[in-house]
Amino acid sequence: MHSKAVAETESPSFSRTNAHAMLFGAELLPGAGVRFRIFAPAVDSFRLRLEGRSEDLPMQSIDNGWFERVEPSAKAGTHYRFVLPDGTAVADPASRYQPQDVHGPSEVIDPASYLWTDDTWQGRSWSQTILYELHIGTFTPEGTFAAAAEKLPKLAEIGITAIEIMCLSEFAGNRNWGYDSVLLYAPDATYGRPEDLKGLVDMAHRYGIQVILDVVYNHFGPEGNDLPKYFPQLLTDKHNTPWGDALNFDEDEAGSCAKQVRELIIQNALYWVEEFHIDGLRLDAAHAIIDQGKLHVLDELALRVRECAAAQQPPRHVHLIREDEQNIANKLLRNERGHCEKFTAQWNHDMSHMLGAAMRQDFSGGADDGETFKQAETVAQGFVIAAEESGQGAEVRCHVPPTAFVAFVQTHDLIGNRIGGERIHALAPPQSVRAVTALLLLTPQIPMFFMGDEFAAKSPFPYFCDFGGDLGKAVSKGRREFLRQLHNADDAALAKAPDPQQESTFLSAKLDWQQREDSDLPDWYRRILRARLERISPALESLHDRCGTFRVLRAGAFEVVWKLDNITLTGSANLRPDSTDGFTEKGEDIWLEGSAESSTRLGPWSVRWTVAPQG
Repeated sequence: MHSKAVAETESPSFSRTNAHAMLFGAELLPGAGVRFRIFAPAVDSFRLRLEGRSEDLPMQSIDNGWFERVEPSAKAGTHYRFVLPDGTAVADPASRYQPQDVHGPSEVIDPASYLWTDDTWQGRSWSQTILYELHIGTFTPEGTFAAAAEKLPKLAEIGITAIEIMCLSEFAGNRNWGYDSVLLYAPDATYGRPEDLKGLVDMAHRYGIQVILDVVYNHFGPEGNDLPKYFPQLLTDKHNTPWGDALNFDEDEAGSCAKQVRELIIQNALYWVEEFHIDGLRLDAAHAIIDQGKLHVLDELALRVRECAAAQQPPRHVHLIREDEQNIANKLLRNERGHCEKFTAQWNHDMSHMLGAAMRQDFSGGADDGETFKQAETVAQGFVIAAEESGQGAEVRCHVPPTAFVAFVQTHDLIGNRIGGERIHALAPPQSVRAVTALLLLTPQIPMFFMGDEFAAKSPFPYFCDFGGDLGKAVSKGRREFLRQLHNADDAALAKAPDPQQESTFLSAKLDWQQREDSDLPDWYRRILRARLERISPALESLHDRCGTFRVLRAGAFEVVWKLDNITLTGSANLRPDSTDGFTEKGEDIWLEGSAESSTRLGPWSVRWTVAPQG
């Protein structure tokens, strides 16, 4: 039996063992059954309920809120619950699998039973990354890990080097975007078993594709989170988030239990990296993870994940991506060798705002070039509005490389927060979408596009969920009011908004793969991504700063130049419906979208990329 000291302070050793030694939950003990452990500081007793046993089993208090039992009769496949003193049965908060949803029993999993084939996989350098965001439930008709794995060759053939999977931890019901998860360690059972997710990751690695996982560490979903019943210190009213009280990371007075809250989250990050060979994490809404202690929980997470990755045999690339409305550039600084010590990159929402604006810009009345200045600036330098830390926000921004920014035109949020969940292809002319996409995919920032973009998918991606009873009704009403305020919409406009609770809303979001087979657009993506991987990515390997410079020719037309390793890269963009003269004539064309009427004149909705050796 593990002692109190082990439970609170011992760190697991790292190796390619394919299993994470968890401080919480159910852990198989070779030849000795299963060790069950839970942290429950608000109660003075806890019991273990094993399916098939007539009586609950007492758990031993090992002081300071921990309860534990080693049960020789338990094994892989055993279903179990924890039982509070009042008889309430709850799922294991560190459950590896929930075969009957969040209110059902947890299942003991043998993490070493899956036979991996990626023993030599070390990941890919960040500069080689081309991200493809997807949702498991709607990516394929089947909506499973196994079905997603079968589609990976389609992604590899066009040049995708990383998939970013929307949050997949266990949520209530049969469908959800994933950001209402309550059991962080359990892949949602509607998508398959844990070994099916491992199979997806394993297959991705065979095709040279990294797997990045969205994780939510700022709140728990509204249904199925039983932790506060026995661990109320999980949350604090000292800080508020859009979802209610914040997770308690920074309280340090007696009884705060902030250390255990931190470990619940950090162990989860390590779990995905070790046990599922995940290549990176995208930290959702990092600005809502509030910690005023000496070492922010995300900084500690980053340090421990990097330690874990370096200790793997062989060592692996593991990337950490922030989604953060604060645009704090100094979180992305590199060391003198060009290596990131904490966070690899951050979603650059400014890019989507600026390039989206370019497609909507009205030139009929003589457009203002101030908006174009912002468009060029975000392409060249990342954030348009950098956080002013120590009075040097813009200066700090220009000391991070362009690869510290993930650039995109649309994401699940940007699509789903439109009233009908429409994609940009349904809202803008094809030539403008193609020009902006050509600009996006060849910028030195790391490009990302949403599933289906590669064939201009006609399916929408509205918000969907599956909550029961009054909660479901409240979510439907709340979503309608959210869209009303976001778009200043009237009832007529809101009539187009699908009900997130209806199964038909979920089904409408599924990709139509026959449409992909009938489209010639995937070949366009294959050719432009090959140009990136062959001509641009190699020049990004050792960058640790080097913002681009830019100039605006007129509204909708600008030029950006980067001095990269041994080459000068120039992007010329005419994002307007008529021709523009005055672009620089230099270098070898590596991509032309639209038309060039001369060496210095681009036609309507045209983008040209050139490279030249540095003299």
